[in-house]
Order: sequence, then structure tokens, then C-alpha cells
Amino acid sequence: MKKTLMLSSLAAAALAALTACGGGSDEDTGPKAVRVEFAAVSGDTPITCASTLSGLGTTSASGTLSDMRFYISNVKLVTRAGADVPLVLEASDTYNTTKGADTVTLIDLEDKTGTCAGTTAMNSSIKGTVPAGDYVGIKMTLGVPLSLNHTDQTADVSVTPAVVNNASHPGMAWSWAGGRKFAKIEVTNSTWTAPVFNMHLGSTGCTGANPAAGQVDTCSRPGRVEVKLASFNPDTQKVAVDVKAMLAANNVTVNGGGPTGCMSGSTDPECPAIFNALGLDLTTGVATSTSPAQTLFKVVSK
Repeated sequence: MKKTLMLSSLAAAALAALTACGGGSDEDTGPKAVRVEFAAVSGDTPITCASTLSGLGTTSASGTLSDMRFYISNVKLVTRAGADVPLVLEASDTYNTTKGADTVTLIDLEDKTGTCAGTTAMNSSIKGTVPAGDYVGIKMTLGVPLSLNHTDQTADVSVTPAVVNNASHPGMAWSWAGGRKFAKIEVTNSTWTAPVFNMHLGSTGCTGANPAAGQVDTCSRPGRVEVKLASFNPDTQKVAVDVKAMLAANNVTVNGGGPTGCMSGSTDPECPAIFNALGLDLTTGVATSTSPAQTLFKVVSK
């Protein structure tokens, strides 16, 4: 009897050790469901379309949101060992799609109330799966992949998925070479000299057989932001979009020239500070060895 009890105890201990090391049931080793949530903030304060944002820019101005939409593509979770593991999206819908190795999601944090002029529908998260593992960080791209950015807008969603289809999301149409606005973040105050400060990010300098019809081979200024957050746990944390940090070095109440705010123009006087906040070189539209670290995205607790 004592020998039987000893063997049973040893077996139980071995099973517990196996489970702790990642063994055990299929639940422990199967795909892990992940939901990456996004939130709008101004500094340390969560914001919505109903919020008054204070301390904006070099004059510490006050304003409200008028839009907050942006595309996130090719999300990867980072393991403790430093490996990048792609997040496999759920089925394509109005806000998500997968094409080959590329994924893209439209995050929409405005609801068309107050001064927001977007849409009533919202989408604040990216949902998918990764293999079971020990994940400690996240990487993602602010922007639409080239393979999806210049698609035929005369086609239906079987050719041009809804997430990048102007018929589904007309507010994200970009006037240059038939691509999309990667980000559309706007603040407003009717008392400002220039009542709206726009941050519209997109590719420029695009060329191809017929750019106006979306036939683009390359863009000299891609305008995509590679975001790396070294410490991130999707179970307990969100990715915050900090409007105050983005606007910190601009006087948001006036327009120094060109389009109001920054619409990605290389000579626009409002764009140098915005591109610094995005971690992009203004001339090339990509990050370089001398580019500052982006300050638009950060990690906050749920």
C-alpha cells in the first residue's frame, strides 16, 4: 500500500511539473486568443468625442476631437526570447482583412458625437490568435501595406476588401495616387485662427502605370510608422494613442502655411514636428538612424 501511494504521489508531481513547463492539455498548447485594445488619450487622461483636451501644443491650447481613425497592419507579438510571431486575424469583415502575408485593421475611436465628424460605428481592437507561448511585447505598423493601399476602387469587396474600400470607409480616402489615409487624427476649436488642426498621414510621391486608378508600383515617401512596444501584455494593457504628445511641438491654433495642420507634405511647416512625433524622417517618409523615437503610441493599463 505504501509503495502504491508513493508511486501515485510521484506521478502527480511529474504531471504538475509537465503542466508548469507548457505540457499537459491541448488547451495549454493550442492557439492563444489575443485581443489588442486601443484607447485615445491626451497625456494621462482617457478621451472621447465628448472630452475637452487641455494643454495642447506650444500654447497649451484647449480643444476637442473631430476625428480619430487609423490603420494598423501586420501585428506581431514578441516572445521573451525575442522572436516575432504574427497575429493571425479573425475572418475578414468591415474593419479587418488578410491578403497573403499582410493583415490590416481600421481602428475607429470616434462615434460622430459632439464635434466628431466621422461615423457612428467604432472599432477599438484587433482580434486574432498566436501559438501558445510566453509573449512580452508587440510590434505593428501604422499604415496600410503597399499590396492593399493601392487597390481598384471601382471593384467590389471581393477585389478591394471593405476595410480599404472607399465605399465602406469614404473618410479614409487619400487624394494622392488612390491610396488611403493611414491616420486621420483631428482636433478643433472654433476660436482658433485655424479652427481645425489635421494630422493626415499617407504615402506620397507614388508612381506607376496609372496612379490615379490605383496602379502604383512604389512611393518615394511611404509614410508607414513601425511601432515597437517592448513591454506589453494584451490581457492587462492597452495601446494608447496620445494626441497631446503628437501635438506637443506645434502651435495648433494657427496654420503656418499649406494645408491646415499636417497632411504629410514635405514642405508643410506643421509637418516637421508631427513627423518627429511619428519617428519618421520628413524628407524620406521612413525612419532613419537619426529619427527620434515615436511618441504617438504607448502602453497603458486596462
